[in-house]
Amino acid sequence: MDLIPAPRNVVPDGDGRRYAFGPRPALAVGPGAEGVARWLRRELGAATGWELPDAGSGARGDVRLTVDPERAGAGGPESYRLDIGEDGVELTGASAAGLFWGAQTLRQLLGPDAYRRAPLPGRTWSLPYAAVADAPRFEWRGMMLDIARHFLPKDGVLRYIDLLVAHKLNVLHLHLTDDQGWRIEIKRYPRLTETGAWRARSRWGHRASPLWNETPHGGFLSQDDVREIVAYAAERHVRVVPEIDVPGHSQAAIAAHPELGNTDVVDTAALEVWDDWGISENVLAPTEGVLRFYEGVFEELLELFPAEVSPFVHVGGDECPKAQWKASPAAQERIAELGVDGEDGLQSWFIRHFDRWLAERGRRLVGWDEILEGGAGAGARAAGSGDEVSAVGLGKGAVVSSWRGYAGGVAAAEAGHDVVMCPEQQVYLDHRQADGPDEPMPIGYVRTLEDVYRFEPVPPKLSPEAAAHVLGAQANVWTEVMENQSRVDYQVFPRLAAFAEVVWSTLPEPESRDRAGFETRMATHYARLDALGVEYRPPGGPLPWQRRPGVLGRPIEGEPPIV
Repeated sequence: MDLIPAPRNVVPDGDGRRYAFGPRPALAVGPGAEGVARWLRRELGAATGWELPDAGSGARGDVRLTVDPERAGAGGPESYRLDIGEDGVELTGASAAGLFWGAQTLRQLLGPDAYRRAPLPGRTWSLPYAAVADAPRFEWRGMMLDIARHFLPKDGVLRYIDLLVAHKLNVLHLHLTDDQGWRIEIKRYPRLTETGAWRARSRWGHRASPLWNETPHGGFLSQDDVREIVAYAAERHVRVVPEIDVPGHSQAAIAAHPELGNTDVVDTAALEVWDDWGISENVLAPTEGVLRFYEGVFEELLELFPAEVSPFVHVGGDECPKAQWKASPAAQERIAELGVDGEDGLQSWFIRHFDRWLAERGRRLVGWDEILEGGAGAGARAAGSGDEVSAVGLGKGAVVSSWRGYAGGVAAAEAGHDVVMCPEQQVYLDHRQADGPDEPMPIGYVRTLEDVYRFEPVPPKLSPEAAAHVLGAQANVWTEVMENQSRVDYQVFPRLAAFAEVVWSTLPEPESRDRAGFETRMATHYARLDALGVEYRPPGGPLPWQRRPGVLGRPIEGEPPIV
């Protein structure tokens, strides 16, 4: 069975028997299974032409949906069991989420045409007799999608939720703000999108490229767009994690509201939304007024992302240049007033303030691994307000996204923080997939499908107690050199399929993984991606229209450092 990700246990029928569906199969829907039934009728109904009516009282039904933790197995709330035999399909989930992931397996077993939006003439449908018992390895199985550098409208975000779901991934981290654009409507601050969502032009390629795309670029998600995205994701058991970056990566916000910047050293009124890539020197000023402004932003954000479906809020906290703070008398006075350890301590003060602020409202802060820096100090004590803090001064509920390698995640887990592993050299999908000259805008080291398949989220140096703090992992998709959905597809797929298996399936150590078996299963999975309209990188290299000749990237040769 060419299932991706591979389930924990599959017992196929030794005789090759199949259950053949008639023209009008029916569903028997137990309590708690109504949402999965709606999804099956909508998605499978489109591909097969089935209406999938209720089987009716006392009728058995071709497909029977049940939520029953005891019958689903001991794999936790997302576990499921799928039994296919002469009397049809029995799908049981430990929860509605487990049942939903089982429905993804059912769809895969029906074949690639089950992913189409209309039935093909003459197509008949059957399933192989089998028993599948399955559950995920990690609770956090995610992808970060950067819609700040190049905007992806609402329909594109909804499409990516469906693509995550097809791979049993359950977290969409949306990078909503950066130097190059502010992508979410905040009603009390309309200039954030009136000004901050638009830039006059864009660098074409890596920042070393001399080329420019002179077409203005922009866009943003309205608050109703966001509500739709969150509801759509929740119905599919996907958690959306919004990211508002502070105190760095903030030039778009400062261009819209110059008072947010370091006005004593920079003419912030002259700043525009940045049109280049990299890390802007223009960062937020360390003032109470800036804190109040962003509290207003987060107040609206929390209303748009309800705690029951989005308990985590990402605040960035990475790559914050300190030159303006060093030169700013106001920033230096603030350092002395707070008693923090220089400019690094000032950055930590920002993060710890919002750590406390979010915790008071029942949310958990997530930040890139730089949030571990800056020392505990007086600023940490103030931010903690008497609450329990870890050795690095963050509240115990804070979560660390470990991107610069494993080291930040190891330090965070040993300090008692939950961790999401997303090391750059393993799971940054903007990095190039091969070393050939035809790779479009090649960035970084080569990270092949096989390399991603051998990614291990839990480094062996972690103690068992610390390893329990690894919530899971996510693949990160930064879009500086991905100007549209087609380019995003090319960089993300097929590698996201390998990543999905790593975070769902129970695999041996990386060196012992069955790469050949995975690639054999991928032959069928490519057909699924074709039916879904995914413009993935073919195994043989980019198609002619997928290339970007003459546009500079930044390829790095050799083996990437594993740190």
